[in-house]
Amino acid sequence: MIAEDAAFALRLARDDRDLRAAQRLRYEVFVEELGGDGALVDHDARLERDAFDPFFEHLLLIDTRRDAGALADVVGVYRLLPSDRMPLAGRYYSESEFDLGPLKTSGRRLLELGRSCVHRDMRGGSAMFHLWNGLADYVLERGIEVMFGAASFHGTDVAALAQPLAYLHRHHLAPEALRVRAMPAQRQEMDLIPEADLDRRAAMAGTPALIKAYLRLGGHVGDGAWIDHEFNTTDVCLVMDTARMSAKHRDFYVRKQARPE
Repeated sequence: MIAEDAAFALRLARDDRDLRAAQRLRYEVFVEELGGDGALVDHDARLERDAFDPFFEHLLLIDTRRDAGALADVVGVYRLLPSDRMPLAGRYYSESEFDLGPLKTSGRRLLELGRSCVHRDMRGGSAMFHLWNGLADYVLERGIEVMFGAASFHGTDVAALAQPLAYLHRHHLAPEALRVRAMPAQRQEMDLIPEADLDRRAAMAGTPALIKAYLRLGGHVGDGAWIDHEFNTTDVCLVMDTARMSAKHRDFYVRKQARPE
């Protein structure tokens, strides 16, 4: 692991080449692996992109052993939109899926997260740990108080997702003051299984690792999921109040005593 760690570098995207390298990785993960698509996806160039990309900052994990000229060196990505940059975009990306009113009227410093992914060859190693380090530094430097963003379950078969969705609704619903709600058009209720019939083990087995990592840090989900047919996902909105983390969670996040799995 030491050799791998020494090859990694973290920085924000600096130019169009960096952005295209991030979009290439996103294409490999979200389009080729997960079957997503979108109006601005460039299949010929193999770039997953959208109209929000120019307004976000892009945190990159770079493997210096890989070919930068071939856009292959970026092996991890986080897309970041702090609230002071939101007016440039006109709205947050996730506003098309969720009513963010409670967050936008809170008067707190917000950070929208999205398009998080790691190259398939780097999963299970230290790549995600490095990305979380970089995200923690970004949050601390900018005094971010609330992080949020859509997080996805693969597929749109709600019956197959009933256990994890119901468990999130019953055990990790955001407090009212931060409880965003899925928009009506493609809303999916999450309270699908009675408490007595919930199987925690099955629910956690069906929950993506990134969502579980946020839950361990004290994160919550909004009310209702949103079915994204274009991207072939079922989305929940994760919300994390950084000021309300327990001391244990803060130690984990600020100087990473353990790694998200």
